[in-house]
Amino acid sequence: MPHLKTLKVLLILTAFLFAGMIAAFLLRPAPGNTPMGSLGGDFTLTSAQGPVSLSDFRGQVVVLYIGYASCPDVCPTALAILSQALRSLPEEKRKHVQGIFISVDPDRDTPEHLARYAHFFSDQIVGVTGSREEIDKVVRQYGAFYRMVELDDSAMGYAVDHSSRLYLIGPEGHLAGTLMHNSTPAELIRQLNNLLP
Repeated sequence: MPHLKTLKVLLILTAFLFAGMIAAFLLRPAPGNTPMGSLGGDFTLTSAQGPVSLSDFRGQVVVLYIGYASCPDVCPTALAILSQALRSLPEEKRKHVQGIFISVDPDRDTPEHLARYAHFFSDQIVGVTGSREEIDKVVRQYGAFYRMVELDDSAMGYAVDHSSRLYLIGPEGHLAGTLMHNSTPAELIRQLNNLLP
């Protein structure tokens, strides 16, 4: 019956959501104990306008998020928090902040699709992706994780289980801290103000 199939898909998606939330909780950085010096670093991925490197934004504070555009909840939540924080900053500070959304789903998330998706949240967020090898390198650099999960009887075909953190990178290009995707815009603004000139 159609209703049972829909219920089954919703139950499966809910199970994946809870699994992702549990994984993100377990993998969250412990306050004060995260060896930030061992994480982060420069990378180059592809946007709709061409190659984008972290070093392109030297002198600015970068807020980095790793996810995928078909994500039903945590990715939109994180990007909405980032966009709210950006809108709340005074203009003289806002121009020193750059958002980067990295998609780990290059099969569905073309650079052009990511440009539209990121722009929906803010014109200060650039969407990038790359080859599987390039993506995996950045994921390792930042201590993140993801895995593809097949969805039976779903038009999506698969979902992506992934960690969900906002990475704050200081003007010199070093990872300065992380926030969970469900932090408040006010918390993000406080962290940005600590890094902004």
